[in-house]
Amino acid sequence: MDTTYVHGYTAPEARRLGDQADTLAGLLHAGTAYPAGSRVLEVGCGVGAQTVHLVARSPGAHLTAVDVSEDSLDQARRRVPGVEFRQADLFALDGEWDHLFVCFVLEHLPEPEKALAHLQTLLRPGGTITVIEGDHGSAFFHPRSEHAQAAIDCLVRLQADAGGDGLLGRRLYPLLADAGFDDVRVEPRTVYADASKPELVTGFTRDTFTAMVEGVGETAVANGLICEADWARGIRDLYRTTREYGAFHYTFFKATARRTPGGAS
Repeated sequence: MDTTYVHGYTAPEARRLGDQADTLAGLLHAGTAYPAGSRVLEVGCGVGAQTVHLVARSPGAHLTAVDVSEDSLDQARRRVPGVEFRQADLFALDGEWDHLFVCFVLEHLPEPEKALAHLQTLLRPGGTITVIEGDHGSAFFHPRSEHAQAAIDCLVRLQADAGGDGLLGRRLYPLLADAGFDDVRVEPRTVYADASKPELVTGFTRDTFTAMVEGVGETAVANGLICEADWARGIRDLYRTTREYGAFHYTFFKATARRTPGGAS
């Protein structure tokens, strides 16, 4: 599996992932709780930012979390003691599980269809998968700024160049259906932040989304996608949305599906 991660494995990125998970825990994890004794596999756990919330909501489940990066797993083990963490490539995974949880992983893969088809073979008949992805095309904000939009577009282009898709959220239904899953359901989970919601302005608009875009600036300029002055203006304008009369909107997509009972393995 291609392990290119457009955001990199830096300490600031690890902090951003933690800020994002903590700020959005109620939004993204609402409705996700696994029965005591069930076997749950988190695919692509990274630094354990989402693992914390899986454990909190399903304390009696048997959770195993895997990732390709041993450095990320070391951080995850420190963040969430007591969870079984393993280094593994998605396509090398085997075993049989009651539930799968996949968050912010498919957007980085060159062939998410094949990944989902393989993941289906890991589920017991009737077992469930939960997939969460963002969609950078859902970002809109006030004050409007062509420079800010250009900076976001650079991130989308860099992710595409790395084999991923920053607009994957809108594709979850066809991806899961084409992979053979049954009972596919997709819900938008929308973040809207303005001065009346300061915790979201700080935790999401500033420390999650803007930090994510800002983190690819050096690469965007080096690759000739944008000039340094325009990039700086775009980032300034994104930060401007966090001020008194600014507003920011973004949509995540959360999908659930089942492995068809009696489906081929």
